Amino acid sequence: MRIGLFTDSYPPYINGVSTSVAMLKKALEKKGHIVYVVTVSSKALKYEIDEENHIIKIPGIPIGIYDYRISRIYPITMINTMKNWHLDVIHSHTEFGIGIFARLFAKQFNIPLVHTYHTLYEDYTHYITHGYFDKSSKKVVEYLTKFYCDKTATELIVPTNKIYKLFKEKYEFKKNIHIIPTGIEVDRFFVENVDSKEINSLKKQLGLTKKDYVIIFVGRLAEEKNVEFLLKSQKVLQEKIPNLKLLIVGDGPDKEKYEKLAEKLGVDKTTIFNGKAAWEEIPVYYHCANIFATASTTETQGLTVIEAMATGIPALCIDDESFKGTVVDGLNGELFTTNKEYEECVLDLYKDKDKYQNMANQARIGAEHCSSGSYADKVLEVYERAIKTREELNNKNIINKVINKLRGNKNDNSSE
Repeated sequence: MRIGLFTDSYPPYINGVSTSVAMLKKALEKKGHIVYVVTVSSKALKYEIDEENHIIKIPGIPIGIYDYRISRIYPITMINTMKNWHLDVIHSHTEFGIGIFARLFAKQFNIPLVHTYHTLYEDYTHYITHGYFDKSSKKVVEYLTKFYCDKTATELIVPTNKIYKLFKEKYEFKKNIHIIPTGIEVDRFFVENVDSKEINSLKKQLGLTKKDYVIIFVGRLAEEKNVEFLLKSQKVLQEKIPNLKLLIVGDGPDKEKYEKLAEKLGVDKTTIFNGKAAWEEIPVYYHCANIFATASTTETQGLTVIEAMATGIPALCIDDESFKGTVVDGLNGELFTTNKEYEECVLDLYKDKDKYQNMANQARIGAEHCSSGSYADKVLEVYERAIKTREELNNKNIINKVINKLRGNKNDNSSE
């Protein structure tokens, strides 16, 4: 199968979508498929073409939100090149920018379009409106999302039941919705695949000792990630657990704000703001920790949870439906709703070594079911369905044209 992945995010830019698309490309290629990627370039005027790896990067301009860039909607320069790919299916991973191009290209060349909905845009409108016209902006986002996913996509993929409900109940989506949790290359996080020397070296660099009990958060430092929740609980927990450390890996617009809050709360001595980490180094960071924690309620799935579990550490997550497909409360992690509940979870695992070890073992087992190969198999089934649906639609259109032509000829004859 010849597959085109269209995305606004792709390495070296790192976020959940970027990681997901890169992983899917690799997994599909392992299964013998030819995979092309269309994405955004960091250069504003220059196209970047990697013929060996089948990647085209279209010039993009910054939009002022993190490192995101938006490309021109229809890059005519690349049309003939892409036409010669003879794609069987297009899989878009964004609603805007490259996503609009995917829709136009698919329609022009009659290629089935599969779309994965990765981002809850309604939770990010404040970056554009800054608190003004918030309700109206959410309505605009809802309309655009429904239009793109319902009117243009042949098949829709969502990662969790939470997003399925959003489309079925709120958006009243009419077409097929496939719930396929995004997979990751879980094996690169397994303890046997991470160099212990690198772990020890990083611990030394971070100022961690063997006695330290480390809670790790990995993600963007922004309002929607609710890092403030973890910092507030750190104030309580550091008084009850000797050598407790909170390791925050990531960067973002609120990094300075959280650093100041940590100082204000008196947890700056037990909180480590590491900043960004390279993609290949992320497994080593997880192996420096005992527990993973997140209080974000804006995830569509939360790939960092799977990464942490693959490392073999329990995941403590706020009680949000996006995590329920991965975290089984009390088995491979814990779900909490309040700071007090979160603190009790941490203290319980710290004190009960047997419970901790059992949960850590189950975390690894749970993560193994989220492999990239398994994910690719399920996505391929959706591709095949989309191709079949497109073929049926084409045949129906041909039949309708023939019938209309015959009717037209009959009317012409009757008038003679």
